[in-house]
This record gives sequence, structure tokens and C-alpha cells, in this order.
Amino acid sequence: MTMSFRKSLLAASVSLAALLGAPVLAQEATFVFATNEVGAPTYNPIKATNLNAATTLIFDRMVSQAADLSYHPWLAESWEEAPDGMSWVFHLKPGVTFHNGEPFNAETVKAWLELFKGSENAYMAEAIASVEVVDDLTVKFVMSRPEPNLLYNFSSSYMSVVEPKSYAALGDNYGVTEVYGTGPFKLESFAVGQETVLVRNEDYKWGSPLAKNQGPAHIARLTFREIAEDSTAFLELKTGGVDMLLGVPADLLAEVQKEANLAVLTLPGQDVYYMPINVTKPPFDDIRVREAAAKAINQDEILASVFGGVGSVAHTFLIDALPESHVADSAKISYDPVRAAAALDEAGWVMGADGVRAKDGQPLKVSLWTQSDSSFRRLTEVVQAQLKAVGIEAEITTFDSSMIRDQYKTGEQQLAVRSYNWDNADIVDWFLGGDRLGYPNVSMFNDPKAEELRAAAMTGAKNMDERVKNFTAYHEYVLTQFPVAPIYQPVTSVGYNSERLAMPAELNAPSVGAIAIMDMEVKE
Repeated sequence: MTMSFRKSLLAASVSLAALLGAPVLAQEATFVFATNEVGAPTYNPIKATNLNAATTLIFDRMVSQAADLSYHPWLAESWEEAPDGMSWVFHLKPGVTFHNGEPFNAETVKAWLELFKGSENAYMAEAIASVEVVDDLTVKFVMSRPEPNLLYNFSSSYMSVVEPKSYAALGDNYGVTEVYGTGPFKLESFAVGQETVLVRNEDYKWGSPLAKNQGPAHIARLTFREIAEDSTAFLELKTGGVDMLLGVPADLLAEVQKEANLAVLTLPGQDVYYMPINVTKPPFDDIRVREAAAKAINQDEILASVFGGVGSVAHTFLIDALPESHVADSAKISYDPVRAAAALDEAGWVMGADGVRAKDGQPLKVSLWTQSDSSFRRLTEVVQAQLKAVGIEAEITTFDSSMIRDQYKTGEQQLAVRSYNWDNADIVDWFLGGDRLGYPNVSMFNDPKAEELRAAAMTGAKNMDERVKNFTAYHEYVLTQFPVAPIYQPVTSVGYNSERLAMPAELNAPSVGAIAIMDMEVKE
């Protein structure tokens, strides 16, 4: 689940092309993905563990989410929840069709939800016991239990509405060679790790009401390029090769702001940078060594030296905007070199003359994985130095940003530096659930008490208040076991060429995705 749009760079290059026989110019744009979106292998949201911004343009969702995280119509015009939470009725928008001409209706919704069974993202729909078609545009969900998170799930790109017939016919090729949604753009071509080309859906007229333009999109053609290296993407923006970066790293913000023709849009962040600690690999199978590694990380120093003071430090696994991040102070993970040293002493690791601790004749040397883009490399080097300060010698191994997820699946990592992008507490379940070891659970964390608390958090709440309480308890316990060391929370900085792109006056969405892009134009 990475989940949604940043850290790896989304850049956009826009050019104009004449529409044959039309009095206006067609707008063409090229977007370059940010780091955590590089290498997404498919546009199949049901099976994906990593999606990129182009997904939000190919597909619509049942529900849209505003900047304040409130929920609004999209493919569903309205909905009602039963008082006991055991059923929902959704009223669907009429006149919607998929890219291949198939109609969107209640039967579609029923067939679409069936596809989630046994899939990578089955948990998002598992509380729906059955789907009843009331009429062509009305569907009833009978629940196996209350699901306070249902509207969030329906607003997620991982619950993008796919066309069921083509999904069945194409099998594993769905989302790779062909893909059909109801979104404002259609897939023209997709080369994994290189680029995605989208063309405007000329029939589109059912966009989210959060955008002023309900469709078709102003921009006629979008090419998404994958540039994993931050400095390369910035150079493209500076020289006019691209027109938008949807994730400007903090250390490049000043460079963007120097340019008269470039502008920066700042949005609340949804990322957390953190260090996963593999609890199954010695020496980190000892909780004292995990605690030492976690408390060796000086978040304030990293904020100042690596990110130029832009953003904020992270002391938990969740963004501060979520109520489930409000754990007891004793559970928050903060820089404490005195406790880190004491924990290593307690575990029998004695400081050596060379500054590296040792036990039973073995030095405290570990591996520290990171990905290839420059911002991660810089951050990892600082983490390496901070670990060395308490006597842990970490050797950095760098993997290509598009390949590192496959490396995590081996379970051979000890420490790593990575980030996620998500604005819901269920990310704790996703990255630390005991049934997802390797990836996305890079920490290989599988703790019996955590699993009990996880079940209560994911399935035991009757309403949102209970869900927040349960997830806070789950999150708090996980932190006390030190499977991760929180590091940093960025803001989202979008850099763009203000001479080429006209941005919407108001962006009523949590991030720059379909709602914003529907209102973007290229200046003539």
C-alpha cells in the first residue's frame, strides 16, 4: 500500500498540439512519478501493493475525499448506513460507462466486489457479507460486522472501480497490457519502470463534485515518466523538460523557489519516513538492541540537516493528523542516546576501542538497506552515523528504487530506511501485520499480543470512536516492541512551471490527483 503520491518524484512536462479540424489547441502533459511510485508493476488495484498517481486518472471511486478528509459523492451519488452499521444502501450515478463501453450499474458493483475475495486487498471489502441489487442504480451491502472505515476504503485508489468482464477475460494481463475504468483518462500504453501514456476520455462527464470541471479533462494527453533520481527530475523542471514535480524534496525547495518561472504549492503531508527493524534477525531479535537502534535516531538533527527544517519529526508510525497517533508519551520513540547505550550494555554489547560494540568476540555490525534516489541515500548516511555513535556499525546496501520491494520479500534485511504514503490508521495493519512478512511487513513483526490488538482494531469496532480507541491501543503496543524507528514527516511540495500550467484556484483534495488534474490547464 504505498500507498499514494509522493516521495518519488512526479514531474509533469506539458506541450501543445493542434487538434485537427478544431479551433482550439489540444493540451499534452508528461508527469514523472515520485520515488515511492517508481516501478509500480500494474494498474490492477485489486492485486496491487503499490499504485501511482496515474491510477487515479484511469479509475473513479465510489466516494471522493475532500482536503478536510470528509467524504463526498462520486460514482455513488448518496448513501445511508443502518443505525447498527450492519447494512449500507448506495445510490449510483446514472449514465456512467467504462472505457470499453460497458455500463456502470448495481450489477457492476456486485461483480466488482466479488473480485476482491482472496486478493491482495481483500481486507478492504471483507466486512461486506453480500451485495443485493435493489434496482439498476441502487445497491445494498449487507455487512458481516460494522465497518466504520467503509467510506475511506471506497475513496481509496485500492478500491478503484474496475470493469469486471474485461478483468476476467484479461487475467494477469489486466492492468499491464490493457485496463478499463470509468476515469477521465484511458490507458494508451504502459512500459513498467519507464512510462505510462494516457489519453482523455472524451465521454467523461461524471467527475467528483470536489472539482469544478466534471469532465472531460482540459488536458488531452498525459505521459507519465518514471524518474527515480530527485536531482534529475529537478533539472528537467528547471530546463523546461517537465512542467510539474508532485513531490519536491525539502533540500531542493530553495532551488525551485529561485526560478522566476517556477512556483510551489504546499499541501499537508501523508508520508512517514521510518527505519524498519527486522525482529527475526540477530541481533534485533533482542528487544533491547531494537530499542537502542530506535533511540539512536536523532529526528531533530535529521529534520534540520537533511530536510532543511521543512516538515516535522515523527515519533510514532502514523502521521500526526490522525487521532490514532495520539499514544501515551511513554510509547513515543524519541532520540535518547543515554538509554540506547544502557540498553546495549544490558544486552551484553560492550563498546570497543574502535567505537563498535562487540559481544562474545563478534562486532555489532549490521546491514542497512536503502533505495537509490539521492534523498534516501543522504538520509541513510545520517542514520548510519547516528547508529555508529552508540556503537552499531551499519553497512549501507543500496537497491534500485523499483526493485527494493522484491528484495524485502527475501526477509534478509536487518535495518532499512524507507517511507510510506497513507492517511489512515490501517497502515499499521498493512506494514506490521503478521500475515504479510517480508513485504509489506519489512520488520517481519509477528507478535501474538499485537495480533490480538490488530484484530480488535480492524474488525472489532461498532463505530468510529471505538475504531480510534482500538487502533490507538494497537499502535501504542506495536511501538513498545520497537519493530520500527519513526524518523520524519514531510509536507507535500508540488513544484510547477507557472508559465506553462494554470493550477486550480482551490484544491479541495488531500493530494494532487484526479480532482486537481481535472481543473489543470496548459497556458497557450
